[in-house]
Amino acid sequence: MPFFSPLLKCAAYSDSAYCGAHKWLSEEKGMERERLSHHNGILDNGAAVLLFNQSSGCAAVDMTAENTLFGCFYILVFFLALNDLSYVIILPLRATYHLTGGHWPFGEVPCRLAGFLFYVNMYASLYFLACVAGDRYLAVVHAVRSLKVRRARYAHIISFSLWALVIVSMAPLLVTHQTSTVDGVTVCLQLYREKASRNALISLAVAFTPPFLTTLSCYLLIIYSLHRGSRLEPALKLKALRTIGLVMLIYVVCFLPYHASRATFILGYNHPGISCQTRRGLSLANRLTSSLTCLNGAMDPLIYLFGAEKFRGTLMRLFCKDKAGMSAATSGELKGTHESSVSAKSEF
Repeated sequence: MPFFSPLLKCAAYSDSAYCGAHKWLSEEKGMERERLSHHNGILDNGAAVLLFNQSSGCAAVDMTAENTLFGCFYILVFFLALNDLSYVIILPLRATYHLTGGHWPFGEVPCRLAGFLFYVNMYASLYFLACVAGDRYLAVVHAVRSLKVRRARYAHIISFSLWALVIVSMAPLLVTHQTSTVDGVTVCLQLYREKASRNALISLAVAFTPPFLTTLSCYLLIIYSLHRGSRLEPALKLKALRTIGLVMLIYVVCFLPYHASRATFILGYNHPGISCQTRRGLSLANRLTSSLTCLNGAMDPLIYLFGAEKFRGTLMRLFCKDKAGMSAATSGELKGTHESSVSAKSEF
C-alpha cells in the first residue's frame, strides 16, 4: 500500500452543506502564507542551488577524491534546495485557488500535478531533513569512524532513492480523478486532504513518524554527546547546536502542527457525537496548518546559511568580490578549512 492514498471527496464542501461552514478565513490566511513562501522560496532556494554549484567544496558537483569526504552534508542540502525549488513553482496555482474563493480554473491535470508536487515536496523534505540529522550525528559523535560511510557516492544513492520512494508512493495522485463540481464551483480535491478514514490515519503515521523520530533521536544523541564532553572546540559545538535548533524549528513550525491537526481531524471528524461547530473548527485547523507547511521552502535556506560553511564562504565571495583584500582573505580561510582536517570540524 502506498504511503498516501488519494483523496476521495472534499469534506470542506460537504461540511458547508451540513453545517454552513465559512472558508474565507482559512483561505485568506493560507494565501498570505503561501504567497510569502512563494517569493522567499524561489529567491532563497534558487540562490542556494546556484551557490552550491559555485562552491568548490560542494561534492554534489565536484566528485574528485579530495572533496568526497566533505560532500555528504552538502549533497543532502543541495537536493533539499532542489526539492523546495520544484515545489514553489506550483504555489501560484494554490494562491489563485484561494483568490477565486475556492474555484479551480486550471482543469484536471494541473490539479493532480499540484497535489502531487505538494506532497512529494513535504515528505521528501521530511526525509531529507532526517538524513541531514543522521549525517550530523555521524559527523559529531562518530567523526573518524564514519568517514568511510559519509561519502559523496552514498549520499547521491540515498538522495535519489528517497526521491524515488516518495514519488512512487505519491504516484496514485497522478492517475486518480481529483476535481469535482459543487454548486457550479470546480473544486481541486487534493489541495487539502480532508479524508477521514482509518487508512488515512495509518498513511499519516507511516509517512511522518519515522523521519520525525529519526531526527529527534539523532539530535538528542548529539546534544548528549556534546554535554558529555566532545572533542569539538566550543565554537564548533555552538555551530552544531545551531544546526540542530534550525532543523527542529522547521519541524515544529512547518510539519508538526499539520500532522497533529490531521490526526485530530481524522479521529474526530466522523465521530457520531461531533457538533457542526467542532467539525468546522477541525476543517479550519486542517487548512491553516496545511498552509504552514508551505513555509518550509522559505525556512530551509537557513540550514544552508548557518549549517554549511562553504556555502557561507561562497556567498561572502559573491558579495565582496569588488574588495580584493576581503575576497582573498575569505578564499584563504576556506582553503585552510578544507585542508585542515577530515574530521567533523570541516563540516560546520
